[in-house]
Amino acid sequence: MTKPALLISACLLGQPVRYDGASKGMHASWQQQLAARYTLLPFCPECAGGLPTPRPAAEIRGGHGANVLTGQAQVLTAAGDDVSAAFVRGARLALALAQQHGCTLAVLKANSPSCGNRHIYSGQFDGQLQAGAGVCAALLQQHGITVYNETELAQLL
Repeated sequence: MTKPALLISACLLGQPVRYDGASKGMHASWQQQLAARYTLLPFCPECAGGLPTPRPAAEIRGGHGANVLTGQAQVLTAAGDDVSAAFVRGARLALALAQQHGCTLAVLKANSPSCGNRHIYSGQFDGQLQAGAGVCAALLQQHGITVYNETELAQLL
């Protein structure tokens, strides 16, 4: 029997794709359990959208991911550079990959302006979180893909 596909943030699998050039690899036992149950599809929407690694940190200002998708909010660096287009492009590529593989589930990096599924940073670069989803998480959710973060893995297993 074929395992269902699971879209997963590449940084959670140890790939050094985060804005700071690091990863946020999850414990090996979680990776093994997920790989035993799912076909893992590692993906970094920010890299896929054309942003380099490392890159300046970015946060959503003026709303959350769904607002970026409609042009009502922006993803900005602390220097004020607008990187919204790259975030939207990466989100669309993530959705295309998920749809290509019949994926209905994703595990994305918590609190990320791309991948956060419950919270994102405030947009003020003050370390504060606010309720809302990142750009990629929002797009996936809009298309019926259930998004979890790395603190919610027990729900998948």
